[in-house]
Amino acid sequence: MEILGIDEAGRGPVLGPLVVAGVVVPEEKNDILERMGVKDSKRLTPKRRTVLARKLKNMFEYETVSITALDIDNLREKGHNLNEIERMAMVKVIKKLNFDKAILDAVDIKPERFENDIKEVVGDIDLIAEHKADDNYIQVAAASIIAKYERDSAIEIINKDYRKIGGIGSGYPSDPTTKKFLTNFTYDEMPEFVRKSWATVQKMK
Repeated sequence: MEILGIDEAGRGPVLGPLVVAGVVVPEEKNDILERMGVKDSKRLTPKRRTVLARKLKNMFEYETVSITALDIDNLREKGHNLNEIERMAMVKVIKKLNFDKAILDAVDIKPERFENDIKEVVGDIDLIAEHKADDNYIQVAAASIIAKYERDSAIEIINKDYRKIGGIGSGYPSDPTTKKFLTNFTYDEMPEFVRKSWATVQKMK
């Protein structure tokens, strides 16, 4: 059976894109992923994530959807919350890949509702959404690695332009480097990769 795992990276940061990744793993390859050390991306070093992401992308069919900070702000302005934005990205991934069953890391506090919302768009496919799916399913862990690698790569590209002023940090609102970076701009001067709809930035109006 071909299993599609889907996960995201970059939900909480005030800087950079939100990336959703999906990877199709035949069940008989699960043991190979285990031997490779595939696990939730948060439990891996950046160096190990990079190595595994490149291997996974060479081994399996995958798809990524990157939602820019500007897109996130525009969608939120139109009344879409973050769960809906992620759901739309996951639907795009589902529509682009061939698989027998999909397993998603649920972003809704009610996983069943998240499942039903997606099925309303894509049809009644074999799909389950669970909390901590990246811990419980190796296919979702693989997707989390690709998503995190893509997000980290985007942040690194952005960071190169701002190293002279101390860099942008991780992009999370609690990161002192990120906080300091934001103070270089007024609200209206914020670069496009800043999520201006985040409370951290809204306070600077």
